Amino acid sequence: MTQAAQMPQTAEDASKDAFFARIAEVSQEMIAAHGKDFAMGTLVLAARWIASDKIGPTQAPH
Repeated sequence: MTQAAQMPQTAEDASKDAFFARIAEVSQEMIAAHGKDFAMGTLVLAARWIASDKIGPTQAPH
């Protein structure tokens, strides 16, 4: 067994895993509704928006 497999998961790791699970679920829904090309294009576009700072931190509702 590797050392990484023996270490307990941190809160940050658990949070990241939860986001990956949510992204996977939404991706599956997009594929079912509109196909793989739409799902991939959406995720690539989102990554580009993040990289170019077009998506920032969400603001609290007023």
